[in-house]
Amino acid sequence: MGLLQRSPWLYFVGSAIFHYLGPAFAVLLFARIPPLGVAGLRIWSAGVVLAMWCRPWRAYARLGAGGRRDVVALGAVLAAMNACFYLSIARLPMGTVAAIEFLPVIALAAVGARTGRNLAALAGAVAGVYLLTDIRLAGNVTAFVFAFANAALFAAYIVLAHRVAQRLKGLDGLALAMLAASAFILPVSLLPAGPALGDITLLGAAIGVGITSSVIPYVCDQLAMARMSRSTYALLVALLPATATVIGVLVLRQVPSVVEVAGVGLVVCAVALHKGTHSERRDHEVREPGIVGPEGVADLPRHDELR
Repeated sequence: MGLLQRSPWLYFVGSAIFHYLGPAFAVLLFARIPPLGVAGLRIWSAGVVLAMWCRPWRAYARLGAGGRRDVVALGAVLAAMNACFYLSIARLPMGTVAAIEFLPVIALAAVGARTGRNLAALAGAVAGVYLLTDIRLAGNVTAFVFAFANAALFAAYIVLAHRVAQRLKGLDGLALAMLAASAFILPVSLLPAGPALGDITLLGAAIGVGITSSVIPYVCDQLAMARMSRSTYALLVALLPATATVIGVLVLRQVPSVVEVAGVGLVVCAVALHKGTHSERRDHEVREPGIVGPEGVADLPRHDELR
């Protein structure tokens, strides 16, 4: 338990794996359930699990107006992001969507990269993502519209989820946001989810997608975000295109080219090169995550113990 308390890196590894393992299973469901239906079932099942686990309404009652706005905004972003993501992976390889998803996020990492080492890491990550993406806009333009919309929403998710993780102790903020997302996605997902509602096997598979796609990775996200800066988390997201590529091979048989493998290597090297800021390394003391310090930001424990 002490290692988990000191290092959010382990939480991020869990998040990186399940962010795309669950969606890979979702792709296999698209033959029976339309993408918006799978997105709705994913969010609803995650909302139920998190509500039963956390009982977050007590935390909501204690929130001020600003905190409630953040939770509702995060819920809206989760609903829109999941819908756009599923509509894009139904038409494009998952590794391509993941690479597009990363592009605006690098701007968040750049805000906190004030050293030559971190700038070099950013340059390597961008080069790796460029090789992984190999985007050709000829073809299904609609798919790329959804992919780029998902990318913008993912950047917003990082900002809002980090803020919620620091406002609320534990997973209450995530549970509240997922309940809000369940309401936001209902109008566009209820009818497409119909085939699963009458088939217990399909429903069970969709619930499994919800747990592996939304409960496990988002729980890991919150536990990591409560212990690291937003800029550090945003740079670590560079691992996600590499993770998506590997999972695409194992689950969906989307075999990458030599150039894409080189991109994976660049991304991994960039993440290994990155080093946290001095303020993030200042002590070993493990504090309760999410406590707001005198300058309005969480006073967080050390997290650079990877090496």
